[in-house]
Amino acid sequence: MTVNEALTAAIQALRAAEVPDAANDARILMAHALGIDRGRLTLVLPDDVANEAMIRFSLAIDERCARKPVSQIIGTREFYGRNFIVTPDVLDPRPDTELLVETALANPFETVLDLGTGSGCILLTLLAENKSATGQGSDTSPAALNIAEQNATQLGLEKRSRFVRSDWFDNIDGRFDMIISNPPYIGADEMPALSPEVRNWEPLIALTPGGDGLDAYRVIAAGAAQYLNPQGRLLVEIGPTQASAVCNLFSAGGFDGITTLQDIDGRDRVVIGVLT
Repeated sequence: MTVNEALTAAIQALRAAEVPDAANDARILMAHALGIDRGRLTLVLPDDVANEAMIRFSLAIDERCARKPVSQIIGTREFYGRNFIVTPDVLDPRPDTELLVETALANPFETVLDLGTGSGCILLTLLAENKSATGQGSDTSPAALNIAEQNATQLGLEKRSRFVRSDWFDNIDGRFDMIISNPPYIGADEMPALSPEVRNWEPLIALTPGGDGLDAYRVIAAGAAQYLNPQGRLLVEIGPTQASAVCNLFSAGGFDGITTLQDIDGRDRVVIGVLT
């Protein structure tokens, strides 16, 4: 079977499984199975697929038909121009979160704390972009912390980053110029509407705290002032309906200059506050 024939059959199978963007996913998985850059795929379309590559591709398509995310199948996700290791133990980095990173980089900082770090993509991107900064990432999941440490090593940032097991601020010491977080914020009543890729394959603890989805913000906003330097900044990603509630929590926590930023689709996405 040629590459083109295998792709055609795979796209049909993915569409039958109601996988969104089936053609693009099939191409990504074929390039991964062949061990080539996606940009070269067009050049090899007439070639026969070797047996081992065909087995890898078929297994990958089966997994995608079961709605396993592509990032978990190939083991990486690109975020802010860098590849991060991704497994079912961590939240899949999303383009929306790049706004959080861009906002954080808009002002100088030397020290940063990333609460609920997961894969470490936020912290490590900040450190990669700010060559003089150091940072700490925390998470309650040992498996997630292991992935974050692997990503730090892969990016050559292990000497400027530290990862600790902590339930929000429980095991955090010191003060920071900035605290940043993309915490679980999906409300319990919103969970059934999530795509199977998210609902069935990503860690529940990284998606929702249950209830109204605001529990993490309550803890972060109430405790952050104790861990920030004067004029330190607190930045969080939010769900599109949560801006008012999170801004009120920031105000009650002693923050000023509270601002909400919208993502590329015009949805509320980031809340910022400055310690007064």
